[in-house]
Amino acid sequence: MPNFTEQADQISYDEAPPPPQRDSFERKVFRATVIVLATLAGAYMLWLLVDLLLLLFACALVSLILLTITNVIRRRTRSPFGPALGLTVLGLLILLAGAFTFFGATMQGEFAEFGQRLPQAWADVQARLQRSATGAAILERAQQLAPTGQTLVNAATAALAAVGGALSGLAIVLVGGLYLAAQPTLYAGGLLRLVPTRSRAQIAETLDAITVSLRNWLKGQALGMLFVGLATGLGLWLVGVPAAWAIGLVAGLAEFVPYLGIFVAGIPAVVLGFGQGTDTGLWTIGVLLAVQQIQGNLVMPLLQNRMVDLPPAVTIFGIIAAGILFGVAGVLLATPLTIVVLVLVRRLYLHEEKHEVLASSDAPAAPPPLPTAPGN
Repeated sequence: MPNFTEQADQISYDEAPPPPQRDSFERKVFRATVIVLATLAGAYMLWLLVDLLLLLFACALVSLILLTITNVIRRRTRSPFGPALGLTVLGLLILLAGAFTFFGATMQGEFAEFGQRLPQAWADVQARLQRSATGAAILERAQQLAPTGQTLVNAATAALAAVGGALSGLAIVLVGGLYLAAQPTLYAGGLLRLVPTRSRAQIAETLDAITVSLRNWLKGQALGMLFVGLATGLGLWLVGVPAAWAIGLVAGLAEFVPYLGIFVAGIPAVVLGFGQGTDTGLWTIGVLLAVQQIQGNLVMPLLQNRMVDLPPAVTIFGIIAAGILFGVAGVLLATPLTIVVLVLVRRLYLHEEKHEVLASSDAPAAPPPLPTAPGN
């Protein structure tokens, strides 16, 4: 993984110091005007390219994951960078293929059962609501709010287009992340060369702090997703909810956006639970609440204390702000974007040192970089 501070020192050492110059007042005014206009034009261009920038940020996250695993392999095996990266990619492919091979048939059966049982479960819930005046009123109001056939067709068409765009975007992110991971020092050095010499050291330390914070967040988020998926699936299976492990899988994947997993899995789980009976429905609600409480009050605080310090309120409002500004892609990347903004504020506005930013969450400092292959 590239160390931005060391690369900044190397670039500054290689570059000759510029000769001192004296500018006239007119030249200073002209330069200041050009800088202001260029800044405004650059900000407008960045806003137009916001989708591309989000895609690039997602590629950087994938690259960070690959480099983190690669560095672990290199420390354990003392192998060169190229073979270690190839082993990382091959291992992830084997892991995914193995997961689909061993669990694919089970998950296919789970989702098929889920699709078959959900309409019947909803019909059972409607029948239960019809037995009371309050339930009938709620059901009538829900039916009034139900979308029309044309609305459903339009929504399905938009959903299919979104799925196609998401799949193409995912392919770009994976390939782009692999290219970034293959030559990390090349791209890191090119980025630092765009920074003025007098600010290069500070920017390099800031980028290092962002890298460490994002890496620690990814570790904690992976553990949180694993807990939510396993706990939701196991809990629903114990209380007798059909397709429990499929719902747990959806909950775990959706937990990449904090607090989203339980809500995404909650609606179908509750419908299926009450379709099995009132007791099962109540137990289903209890399981979902228990998982959410344990996740929010025990698991995530422990992970954040060890990984990265991100207050829950900041996380929630960061997700809302990113959704308003950037749409669905912003929601998916809201938490890592929030981490980047917090590090930038603490480093560039509050002028905290790099070790202060990282020590706030007991996050370990970045390990010394291993020698990379020539040209990387």
